[in-house]
Amino acid sequence: MPAARPFNSLLRLSAAALFGALAIGTATAAPTKYPLTLENCRETITFNAAPKRVVAIGQTQTEILYALGLGDRVVGTAVWFSPVAKPYEAVNAKVKRLADNDPSFEAVLAQEPDLVTAMFEWHVGPNGIVGKRDQFAKVKVPTYVSPTDCVGKDNSGAGDGVRTQMFTMELVYRNIREFGAIFDVADRAETLVAELKAREDKAVEQVAKLKAQEVPVVVWFSSKDIKGDGFMAGKNGVPAYILSKLGARNIISTNEEWPLVGWESIAAANPAVIVTVKMDRRRFPADDIEKKLEFLKTDPVASKLDAVRNNRVVIMDVGATRAGLDTIDGIETLAKAIAGFGLSR
Repeated sequence: MPAARPFNSLLRLSAAALFGALAIGTATAAPTKYPLTLENCRETITFNAAPKRVVAIGQTQTEILYALGLGDRVVGTAVWFSPVAKPYEAVNAKVKRLADNDPSFEAVLAQEPDLVTAMFEWHVGPNGIVGKRDQFAKVKVPTYVSPTDCVGKDNSGAGDGVRTQMFTMELVYRNIREFGAIFDVADRAETLVAELKAREDKAVEQVAKLKAQEVPVVVWFSSKDIKGDGFMAGKNGVPAYILSKLGARNIISTNEEWPLVGWESIAAANPAVIVTVKMDRRRFPADDIEKKLEFLKTDPVASKLDAVRNNRVVIMDVGATRAGLDTIDGIETLAKAIAGFGLSR
């Protein structure tokens, strides 16, 4: 089955590109005046100085810190879905990985952090499985949760949460700028945001002629059981944002971030394209892309779908489905695939 993969040439900025003078003409940002107080995911956090020891729970948070040239501040990471981007391999090799998935509260505190940042509220939040924010507050460790996981999103229930508003890249830009303020590197943050915005604008411009008018698409992340229901992208998450940029139609209409959906229901909608997510994580059997593809070819229901019979299955890197630096890659990946399938106008 054809695979369209993301292009990582510009999103993952090298340190030289980040710190160099850029032609985009970003304005000089004012230095941070401490104490700095921010409102973050319904909590107020205050910094008297830039953090020097950070534990980043979540690959996107870690990579944003690396992109801002703050790798020397990171003393521990966790929750990885795929290898770190090549420009960051050297700095990442010096950082302790506390866990591929969920670290313990004790393992985080053992690094003596003066900031813990999380990609998801279900790791650090009101019901955090790593720790609740008040637990960290009691030991005087401030916590920062990416706004991509709490703005316009309700994480009070079970699962991956419910998005009440469509994700946009503005939430990623907010995350970057707030890191810029926290660490007093606002100039670097504005440079990174400008680069990403230029990349997004260019990607949207490039696909404007390839608008996929209401082409039905489903995005399959994983499954607890390879033959069971699949975690499919809900209507307001990162993949839905990618589809909206292309004018394609997500067949999943629920607000849940990654609802479990049966293949009979997917068959009823009969998507023209199936996007399958490739990752190195192995929490569930269907994390393995080869098992996904084999299932699609052999399952009595899935194998009859138009997308499968016509070889319209796209392999997308997991990074493009997360709220972070790689989201724009997903726009390019799917646009190229849809154009290649002859489904664009």
